Amino acid sequence: MISFVLGVEDLADTRFALSPLHETLFSLRVLQDPGLSALHLPWRRSVLGRLGTLDTGLLMSLVALRRTLPDFLTPNPASFAPAFEEELSVVRQASCARVRHDLLLAHAPDPVPEALRDATAAEDAPVARLRDAICDLLRQYWEVAIEPVWPQMRLVLEADMTYRARQLALGGARMLFADMHPNLRWQGGELYIHKMISRHRVAASGRGLLLLPSVFAHKPAPPVSPDEPPSLVYPSRGVATLWGSEMPTVDTTALVSLLGSSRARLLSLLEEPLATVELARRLRVTPSAVSQHLRVLHSTGLVTRTRDGRHVLYRRSALGDGLTTTATRPRTHDS
Repeated sequence: MISFVLGVEDLADTRFALSPLHETLFSLRVLQDPGLSALHLPWRRSVLGRLGTLDTGLLMSLVALRRTLPDFLTPNPASFAPAFEEELSVVRQASCARVRHDLLLAHAPDPVPEALRDATAAEDAPVARLRDAICDLLRQYWEVAIEPVWPQMRLVLEADMTYRARQLALGGARMLFADMHPNLRWQGGELYIHKMISRHRVAASGRGLLLLPSVFAHKPAPPVSPDEPPSLVYPSRGVATLWGSEMPTVDTTALVSLLGSSRARLLSLLEEPLATVELARRLRVTPSAVSQHLRVLHSTGLVTRTRDGRHVLYRRSALGDGLTTTATRPRTHDS
């Protein structure tokens, strides 16, 4: 078990961020082991056919047998949503001592794979060459596997952060972590992460906590080393909508007859707050088309709207909930 001790100031400094580099690294786990998540099989199939001449031996060696990743490859984002190259430049500047230490620690107690043998060199030159080769390879892999789908992934991750921010506003830290993952528990000013291979306790001591939603993480993932600042990659909500080929359907004849199929599908999605662009992505239509339907649903009192930063979030109203529940309730017949 790993735990983070968070004081009042640390909770005040808790923030969210998006990291294309983290997602690139965590996707390697799914590429290596498709059994981690059946949801990602469509993505995995499409990527395997595009890897071409990439050094997959070196790429896969970055994931240890126990699925840990070297900390130097996943630095904390310095801003809310840095560009991939921005984050990769931080990795390129990692010292040889740091690269050596983190590769050995991530793979312990196993030896490092043959592809990473230069990490054990006493001299810095081989380690520096290995670090640069890894960075070049990750950039190529990003361009092939993640960058083409990053806009869709980002919408899912932003929707998750919007939901989490609402949970925090409604019930503080306890509610924020309550449904993030079964392995997480908030108690007495301490965040416990269960079912971890390592066992250590980290005091935030004014450094705050960084939370990173992830499409590819299958469970909460803190840094490997207890010396790293407190951060947590956690599974994002809404991943099931990302690669699915099926349109959302509403099997309710009455609701479709009343609203039309497009507005009925839209109303069915609004059980949680969502922005127009995310609704358009899920329905595979233009944002302008969604906006037209939302105006009608809002004017009839079936949805509510609130502003959250740059986005306007829509959600079913009590009336919309009642209508949807009534429409989906099984019918009974007199005998």
